[in-house]
Amino acid sequence: MKLTRKQFDILSAVIESPKAAQRKLQEITGYSLGTINKVMKELSELGYVSEGVITDSGYETLEPYRVKRAVFIAAGFGSRLVPITLNTPKPLVRVNGIRMIDTLLDAVVAAGIEEIYLVRGYLGEQFDQLLYKYPNIKFIENPFYNEANNISSAYLARHLMQNAYVLEADLVLSNPELIRKYQYTSNYLGVPTDYTDDWCFETKNKKITKVKIGGNDCHHMFGISYWTEEAGAKLYDDIKKVYEMPGGKERYWDQVPLEYCLDNHTVEVRECTFDDIVEIDSFADLKRLDPTYR
Repeated sequence: MKLTRKQFDILSAVIESPKAAQRKLQEITGYSLGTINKVMKELSELGYVSEGVITDSGYETLEPYRVKRAVFIAAGFGSRLVPITLNTPKPLVRVNGIRMIDTLLDAVVAAGIEEIYLVRGYLGEQFDQLLYKYPNIKFIENPFYNEANNISSAYLARHLMQNAYVLEADLVLSNPELIRKYQYTSNYLGVPTDYTDDWCFETKNKKITKVKIGGNDCHHMFGISYWTEEAGAKLYDDIKKVYEMPGGKERYWDQVPLEYCLDNHTVEVRECTFDDIVEIDSFADLKRLDPTYR
C-alpha cells in the first residue's frame, strides 16, 4: 500500500520519537493536532502503529521509501580554496580537525545507508584514506574532471541515482539528522532567505520551479539532493542527453533536473537553516571557520 504524504511524515516521526505525545509529533511534522489524531488513528487501524510505536508491518510499508545508496560528487579541483587544495582534494580538507566529507559520511552511515559511491578525479588516490574509516565506499574514476564540469561525475554515476542521495562532497554538515533513512519524494536542501547572490531556487507550493544565481525571497541552494526510484530512472537518460548536447559538458549536473529537463521532474525544496550546513567557497571562508588557517 502506498502511504499518503501525511501518513509517511507521521510514521517517520513515530520512528524518531516512539511513544511521543501528540504535541511532540506536531512539533516534528508541523501538522495540526487534529491531523495528528486523525492520521495516527489511520496508522493504528492499518496495523502500522501500536501504542505509539511502529510495528513490523509499518517498517515493511516504509521499505519502498528507504534510501538505498549515497553518491558523492568529489572529482573537482577546488580552485577557490587554493593554496590548500594544491596538495589536498577539497573534500579532504580539515575544518576544525575534521575532514569536510567526514561530516557527510558520518551522517550517511548513521542513517543506515550501506551503499556508498564516491566519484573522484583530482588527486583521486588520496581518497583511499577514507577506506580505513568507511570500508563500504566504492570509487568511480572520473578521467574527465579537468575538461568538464561536475555533470561528468553525474554522467558516470547516473545508473546509481535511484532511491539515492547525491551529495557534493565539499560541504560541512552540522546537523546529521538532515540525512534521513526514508524519503517520500525527490528534493533538494534549501534555506529560505530574503536574498542570496549564490545558487538558489524559486518555488511554488514547495516545488522547485527555477534554479538561478542570485535572487530575492528564494531558497539558498545546497548540493544535497534525494531522488526516488522513478526520478532516478529518468535522470539516467536526462543526464546523458544534456551531457552530450553542445556545451553540455560545461553544465552543472543540478541543471539537468532543475533547468534543462525540469518538465520531467517534480522536485521539492527540503528546508534547513544556515546553521545546519556550510559551503566553504573560498580560503577566506575557511579562515573564518577555522582559525588555524589564519
